[in-house]
Amino acid sequence: MRNSFCRVPVPLSSSRADLRIAVLADSDTRWKWGALTARRLAPDAPEPAGYVLRGRATPTARQLGEAGVAADRGPVEVTCAEFLAELGRQHYDVVVLALVGGAVQAVLHGVRALWPGPAAAARPVLVTGYVGVVYEKLADGLLLRHGADLVLANSRHDAARFRAVYEGAGADPEAVVETALPFLDGAAYESAGDRARRVVFAVQPSVPESRADRAYLLERAARHARLHPGREVLVKLRSRPGEHTTHLEEHPYQRLAERLPGGLPPNCRLVYGNMGEVLDAADLLVTVSSTAALESLHRGIPTAVLTDLGIREALGNHHFLGSGCLASWDQLDEGLLPAGDPAWTAAQGVAPGTADPYAAARDRVARLLGPDRLEPVAPYYTLATAPGYLPGILARHHLAPDGTPLPGAVRRDAGASAARRWLRAHLREAARGTYRHGVQRVAPLIRRLGEL
Repeated sequence: MRNSFCRVPVPLSSSRADLRIAVLADSDTRWKWGALTARRLAPDAPEPAGYVLRGRATPTARQLGEAGVAADRGPVEVTCAEFLAELGRQHYDVVVLALVGGAVQAVLHGVRALWPGPAAAARPVLVTGYVGVVYEKLADGLLLRHGADLVLANSRHDAARFRAVYEGAGADPEAVVETALPFLDGAAYESAGDRARRVVFAVQPSVPESRADRAYLLERAARHARLHPGREVLVKLRSRPGEHTTHLEEHPYQRLAERLPGGLPPNCRLVYGNMGEVLDAADLLVTVSSTAALESLHRGIPTAVLTDLGIREALGNHHFLGSGCLASWDQLDEGLLPAGDPAWTAAQGVAPGTADPYAAARDRVARLLGPDRLEPVAPYYTLATAPGYLPGILARHHLAPDGTPLPGAVRRDAGASAARRWLRAHLREAARGTYRHGVQRVAPLIRRLGEL
């Protein structure tokens, strides 16, 4: 992936070459967001230290490589408690938490337990945010992220919503900083005229959810290819069978393609790879509600957000109301090439040619890394504000209600033999494979049997 944003001139006061940054992520897409955000915050610093949170969505080496973002080592697979133990041993100036809300909350309380007051050893600046469009669980997700020093909003629209949620709950909105998605990059689109030579259908793991709806969308992509034999239609996939991304995928498009009547035509094929590179040769991006639509709009590529299955909150395409991109496969078959509305793209932080959107975030980090010690982390959720909610969140990550690790939460592998560590790692991967097989094969079968 080209990272042209790294060439943006940055004032020396807001970018230090000696910064030590760590990224903790829980899926392939969040790793990509976290690592690129770290680069944006400190373009002159070394590559961040990478950590991935152990869980059902732990990315494979192939998925991490496809993200096109390196780390100075690893990434190292850890639990939440193990990562907190690492923070106690290693000094990091900045930690980017590319995690779901509950995991962010657990790390925040763990950091508060490590640094309960301004101490001789300064705690790291904590940064978090969202990997893409925020169209569900807005209040829940934001309040679980409250307590981080920076909560990054990907647009002016999101920044206003985030501050409104915090103010409405009586929480300090100071941490909200307007930025943009860190992977908005790539060459501006050069128009192909009124005809599209390459169409990219960016699919999503969980939207739509049902097998019938997903088969319908794949069939329409194949039909579009047959109607336009001069076009190449690429079905851009997020993961290979057996891999997991941020969301569960019960009905992979690879398997739906195997069952498609007549199969895929010669000019329609399934592809993997980095989305930025796939968009380099695209003349039309089609999706239900993928963040890829924002990447496409930023580059000026015609972008269609499908309405075939309705405009519904469950699909996330309601976020694109007013964008000028809503369209059906029928309209695309007839030659429509939707263009984004300039006012909408500006409000969503994807207008091409805008000024450096991370300048304010870098300045905030520079101020927080000043000579004064940071205050203890102060999340909105505490045992006083959420006594029936917070302990369960922390327990899922093997932390006590005060944020300290539960007994046995941190495994001491230092004395384990290489063979023992190898066996443990392979057992974990086998367990994940069994889980993924259950989700993608067994669960749908049981569901169908239950409908008999």
